[in-house]
Amino acid sequence: MNSSFLAVLVAGALLLQTVPLSWGASQEILRPRVPRDQIDAARAVTNPLPASDEMIASGKALFEGKAFCKACHGADGKGLGGDIAPGSLKGPLPRNFTDRAWQAARTDGELFWILKNGSKGTAMAPFIPLVLTEEEAWQVLLYVRSFGRP
Repeated sequence: MNSSFLAVLVAGALLLQTVPLSWGASQEILRPRVPRDQIDAARAVTNPLPASDEMIASGKALFEGKAFCKACHGADGKGLGGDIAPGSLKGPLPRNFTDRAWQAARTDGELFWILKNGSKGTAMAPFIPLVLTEEEAWQVLLYVRSFGRP
């Protein structure tokens, strides 16, 4: 058998093994975290605050301070705080807020539900009312949404 053909055959086989894994990861990221029996109600909730520069700045201050979101999601919103070594975490990584597909798939109401109830199967704990008021949570979400904008 020709060595070039064999190399292409092996490379193709390896590629086919990795493609389904990458599709699976994408689907897991896009899977709703709100229980099925509550998803419609969560999706119907909208952010009552305007997406003004002032509100987004308030959300940023909370994200980086009181709410300590930055510790897990990073200052850049990419889902890994600067002091966390890659590979050191077990289970799902913190959400990457710069992922536009994820931003488009999740409603503000779903994200608010997660801030209020946590995210089962992840390290995301409830933050309302233990850490944030509802108004502060909406401000944080305005800032989180800013990561998905060009």
